[in-house]
Amino acid sequence: MSFKNSVKFLPLLFLFLTVNAQDSDPIFKVNPLFSFDQPETLGLPVSPGQETITIFAPKHGDNTYNHGVVLFPFKGMLYAQWQSSAVHEDEEGTQVFYSRSSDGRDWCRPVALTKKWNQGIKTSGGWWSDGNTLVAYLCIWPNKNNRIKEGYTEYITSKDGIRWKPPKPVKNSHGQPVLGIIEQDVHALPGGRLITAFHMQPGLIITPYYTDDPLGISGWKPGKLKNMPTNNKNMSRAIEPSWFYRKDGTIVMIFRDQNSSFKKLASMSRDNGVSWTMPKIIDTPDSRAKQSAGNLPNGIAYMVNNPSGNKNRFPLVITLSEEGKLFDKAYLLRSGGDDLQALRFEGKYKRKGYSYPKSVVWGHYLYVSYATNKEDIELTRIPIDSLLYE
Repeated sequence: MSFKNSVKFLPLLFLFLTVNAQDSDPIFKVNPLFSFDQPETLGLPVSPGQETITIFAPKHGDNTYNHGVVLFPFKGMLYAQWQSSAVHEDEEGTQVFYSRSSDGRDWCRPVALTKKWNQGIKTSGGWWSDGNTLVAYLCIWPNKNNRIKEGYTEYITSKDGIRWKPPKPVKNSHGQPVLGIIEQDVHALPGGRLITAFHMQPGLIITPYYTDDPLGISGWKPGKLKNMPTNNKNMSRAIEPSWFYRKDGTIVMIFRDQNSSFKKLASMSRDNGVSWTMPKIIDTPDSRAKQSAGNLPNGIAYMVNNPSGNKNRFPLVITLSEEGKLFDKAYLLRSGGDDLQALRFEGKYKRKGYSYPKSVVWGHYLYVSYATNKEDIELTRIPIDSLLYE
């Protein structure tokens, strides 16, 4: 081969090596931290100074199915949003409620964010704020004759967390409504770009999205992601993601695996969310449920999930990584056994455990919210200092 032809070949060789280096990147690893012969605790220690707080526990006459709780701070208050049904999951009349607290301990009586809707149901979509305006995302699920589960996302805004403007559709970069259900984990890269994912129509097909709109209500663009093969044409194998960033700048999105590997799936982006690798299985246990991930103020990456390796949604655990590549430390947030209160009210799809954790940093704490037994709205807060590496 001539030198001239070799020079022409070099860019293709560089591209080949770059693509293969990305494909061979393990994304992240987790040390064998869990003792499965101790299923209630996995043999993990409790982080120093942590405490558990109940936001809302239903009594007779209240809605007894409560799930999908998300926390967010705004103007000196911490807000909690969740979906609520009279008895059963996603039954007719399901609404979104919220509560707020000035100290994270004492919470006001829940107030409805949405009205009952005779054309479907509305569930919690999470929060965002630019510091001046609070955004509450609402997941809209119309009744469909074709039985394909799908929906879209609206938002409402408030300047004081009490008075709310009428709902509007979340819009993409073309000014059109995003035809998908938002994941409840909108958060920002250090540079300010917002990243989350939508479960897109038709059905629920996961797609990462990003926007540079500080308020997170417009300009959303889909990231390029090739989904894993699956036999379900109406739902992607990877769903309900959360994400963190590594110290090398790589964004890592972790997913629930609907194929019941009881492990996490993960994808990564090296261009601020514009393109993503195909999700792949990470050798770390999961309960096939929603999880939460993020970064502490100093960049430490964390994941919160139920690493049971089966359908049990206990214990609830936080796993940490200094660089975002090797997770080598874990703490017990909630355990099975005596720490898990009894399920008091029966209901369809209710189960014992700590379901669908979400998390946020506020003040000196990392707050982790979850629904205990899909009934009680609770949080565990951990002093950030107790999670740092020495």
